[in-house]
Amino acid sequence: MGVRDRRARHKQLLRQQILDAARELLVREGYDQLSMRRVADRIDYSPTAIYLHFKDKQELVFSLCEESFAKLARELETLADEYPDPLVRLRKGMERYVAFGLKNPNHYIPAFVLPPPADLDAKRQQAMLSPESSGMRALATLRDTIADGVKAKKLRKVDPDIAARSTWAALHGITSLLIVHEHFPWGDRDLVIQSLIDSLVDGLRRR
Repeated sequence: MGVRDRRARHKQLLRQQILDAARELLVREGYDQLSMRRVADRIDYSPTAIYLHFKDKQELVFSLCEESFAKLARELETLADEYPDPLVRLRKGMERYVAFGLKNPNHYIPAFVLPPPADLDAKRQQAMLSPESSGMRALATLRDTIADGVKAKKLRKVDPDIAARSTWAALHGITSLLIVHEHFPWGDRDLVIQSLIDSLVDGLRRR
């Protein structure tokens, strides 16, 4: 590995260290307590090093959320190849979504649970909601699965966009509750999750 490659690798590793430290602080203490200086202190670098990677706190938070969305999108985008049957794919996608959140709470909480920063500029808000963004790509896998199910006459005739959003809202609800209220007496969590998924699939299934 040459000098240039080592420098590029070091830069990439440092950027990841910054994101990981910022994510941990954000989950533990909230957006208002997050600062470039505190992130720098956490990884034992100067604040200047942080600004070489992210121009401000907004860009840092945007980047760590986008990283989480991308991680989820990668989990979901392989479903179509793995499960050609849209009904099976729908169930597996729901299971994978909840499992992702429970296995990666530090990714899930900043991206889906914490409210967007009040000072997040309009350009970044639009970027997060554009069809090309990782978050919207993840949602598109659910919409496309529902559309495939309707076309195959395995699901009821529904608007795939509306059905995807309402299904996601339900999945997000159970995922965030299980993360945030982990000490609640849920009983068998797997049975709770499967009960919800059964209800969602049955509600969409063609009779």
